[in-house]
Amino acid sequence: MTRSNPHVEEVDENDLDVDKPKDWAAGVPGVYHSMQPALKHMGVERSARTLLHMNQKQGFDCMSCAWPDPSDHRSTFEYCENGAKAVTWEATPVTISSDFWAEHPVSELRERSEYWLGMQGRLTEPVYKAAGDDHYRPIGWDQAFSIISGKLKSLASPNEAAFYTSGRASNEAAFIYQLFVRGFGTNNLPDCSNMCHESSGVAMGQTIGIGKATVTYNDYLKADLLIVIGQNPGTNHPRMLSALEKQKENGGSIVAVNPLPEAGLRRFKNPQKPKGIVGRGTDLADQFLQIRSGGDMALLQAVSKRVLEAEDRNPGTVLDHEFLDQYCEGLDELRQHLAELDEQEVLRLTGLRSEEIDELAERYIKAKSVIITWAMGVTQQRNGVGTIKEMINLLLLRGNIGRPGAGASPIRGHSNVQGDRTMGIWEQMPPAFLEALGKEFSFEPPIEHGADAVETVRRMRDGEIKFFLALGGNFVAAMSDTAATEAAMQNLEMNVQISTKLNRSHTVVGGEALILPTLGRTEIDMQATGPQFVSVEDTVSAVHSSQGRVEPVAPGLLSEIAIVSRLAKATLGTKVAADWTGFEDDYDRIRDHISHVVSGCHDYNRRIREKDGFLLANGPRDSRTFSTPTGKAQLTVNELDPIECPPGRLILQTMRSHDQFNTTIYGYNDRYRGIKKGRHVIFINPEDLKELGFNDGDLVDVHGEYTDGKDRVLRKFRAVSYPTARGCAAAYYPEGNALVPLDDTVKGSNTPVSKGVIIRLEPAAEGPAGGSSEENKRKDMPATV
Repeated sequence: MTRSNPHVEEVDENDLDVDKPKDWAAGVPGVYHSMQPALKHMGVERSARTLLHMNQKQGFDCMSCAWPDPSDHRSTFEYCENGAKAVTWEATPVTISSDFWAEHPVSELRERSEYWLGMQGRLTEPVYKAAGDDHYRPIGWDQAFSIISGKLKSLASPNEAAFYTSGRASNEAAFIYQLFVRGFGTNNLPDCSNMCHESSGVAMGQTIGIGKATVTYNDYLKADLLIVIGQNPGTNHPRMLSALEKQKENGGSIVAVNPLPEAGLRRFKNPQKPKGIVGRGTDLADQFLQIRSGGDMALLQAVSKRVLEAEDRNPGTVLDHEFLDQYCEGLDELRQHLAELDEQEVLRLTGLRSEEIDELAERYIKAKSVIITWAMGVTQQRNGVGTIKEMINLLLLRGNIGRPGAGASPIRGHSNVQGDRTMGIWEQMPPAFLEALGKEFSFEPPIEHGADAVETVRRMRDGEIKFFLALGGNFVAAMSDTAATEAAMQNLEMNVQISTKLNRSHTVVGGEALILPTLGRTEIDMQATGPQFVSVEDTVSAVHSSQGRVEPVAPGLLSEIAIVSRLAKATLGTKVAADWTGFEDDYDRIRDHISHVVSGCHDYNRRIREKDGFLLANGPRDSRTFSTPTGKAQLTVNELDPIECPPGRLILQTMRSHDQFNTTIYGYNDRYRGIKKGRHVIFINPEDLKELGFNDGDLVDVHGEYTDGKDRVLRKFRAVSYPTARGCAAAYYPEGNALVPLDDTVKGSNTPVSKGVIIRLEPAAEGPAGGSSEENKRKDMPATV
């Protein structure tokens, strides 16, 4: 293996270059940008062994998104550019050597960018930072487990600990992790869902009785109409573009709703087809509604109102009365509510014209089967839960749930975030699950709801949570209110991170801190009974196996399952009737227990070995069964609560660059939006720039305005003239998190509101780019004053 990268340089954003945004995605450049990093960092042999097994049967599941695999035919190259980058990032043969820790104190690492930290290579040995020390130091595995279990046993209450989970954890790891945590005595299980699709789970659970997509992969190909709201598949889940292309070839149409025009929804040049190489490719969106940030609920209500009015003009021809009468309730209340909807208010909130809304309504009424699909552009709005309920209303009016080519489809952004929730990673699992878990392992699980992500930060800040363990992820960078989160993490007595590579969360720590290195998903997992596989659940509830294909980068690495099992054994003893050693030796034993505890996972070991795995039961999708209190789908009344933006201010949303996955930064280019060698940019409509007295390319300080009176600032960001919706601006995540207050959360889900920050621009003050305070001089994280 190659040792760490001491000569990796930080990117100088003074060289930032801005070009015209693209109007198409993928093509030959997609192939180049997939293969160039892989061949450079892994070589030909390791690249072939990884990429050719990604998303294949008997291969490993891509860690960069949860898009489902085709069930009938999979391409030899069943991966996208961002998937290839994710594999290259994880499977790199570069490793961090033992002397790295002596050379780099934690205080120095804290000043480094996410990019620099990740490029140092794979973690290969446990390291420990004692209280008062400024260095991590290598230790053995037994010592690491002894330190952690000793700390946990010393806590006055199990609720003084929190256990975070990233979506990269497998079903098996997630199941025994939540067993360990509940055996310890707490439900403090914050996870990445709290920050992204919690709004989807709440809204769908309350209206149709399940928080998961009511469609399969093949439904996408059969839909007459796809309405894509608040998402950017060209960057965040590019394999979805192939399904959209097939839907268009089958005669379907697509409507895109977003404040920014995104290349991946305009035109797709499939690099596996001749027309994607030498031709124009496939035009995707038939209609683009460039909506004002936060205006989606008003748009959906306006469309539903038009549907109801069309029914009134032609009774019995528009609504699906048989479906509504048999399966739904609340129609009369919805009718009465929407009758009072003010059209001028809708136009003000959406920034659209009545004719545009008319066109969408006409498309919806004419379509025999409709899928509405969305992502964090909706879920992170203050009205996110209500907006998703309005999507359900619209679908229910014409029976677009529970039949081919129709349904509701939240798109998850992490490969097993949905599976982790199925396995019990939730701070408020229902009583039936806890009862089954306790019966299976002969203990009494705690029933009091635990802390979600936002509440965990609050309790760490207030000294109520003293210990934090993360199974993957980068909690510090992912969370809102960067200053508040970092201060809370530094208030802890102990931080523990189970990770493959360095990230920001390893540098912002409290008294004691440990990093436990783990196997990547690409690597062979050899245990006492032989090579093991794990399983994951995708965004449409399909569960399938994943098995690494390359040798681990170092001999001492443990799998996530081995780490959790050994830690649980050291901490719990016989408190829970679990064979922790057996779990580590043979993952089939974990799956046997899953069969007994998790609803829908019966006969798990047999079914997961079937060719395509298995599809979890879904009442609305399979039989139009709705597990609500009344047994019927709920048409709901939702009050508009618009974002009011004062004069001279803008509404900011955060988003990913094309060169990143969540908080992982692969590079500083966002080629679809025309950005090269930079991340400290803010995209603003040219007319807004002019009205505010700025020019394209000016350096500005971005001030977030919130009712708590704190001045949260991003220093020296480059203003980029960009065709955003009027009054709206955009900046990259996680840099923009600094402007999102901890207490500004979505009503009903407690998800941070990252799509609706009121900002003002001021000429940049003197100081370094990205930060002016002493603790925030790194190149990829902003100052918060």
